[in-house]
Amino acid sequence: MIKKTMKLMTVAFAASMLLTSCYSYTSVVGKGAQGNAEVTKWNHYVIYGLAPVGVSDSKQMADGATDYNVFTRQSFVNGLVSALTFGIYAPSTTTVTK
Repeated sequence: MIKKTMKLMTVAFAASMLLTSCYSYTSVVGKGAQGNAEVTKWNHYVIYGLAPVGVSDSKQMADGATDYNVFTRQSFVNGLVSALTFGIYAPSTTTVTK
């Protein structure tokens, strides 16, 4: 009985580690990216992402372009930093492709 429970717990733990994901979303402005030029910046939040401290401006990052993609995500590094600070500081990353 204990061996079966331990196996089940091991499988559940492995699945929870392997099936995790980081949130991401993409916005298309105009006709979307027409080239490969990318600009990436971190967004700074505190208290598990509830209070923004410094958020990047995608229009400014596009540098006057009218057609571009905005991809915002919490990367592995962002999640690691958030975990190390126990969620007090929770960054995300924004990439603008023109």
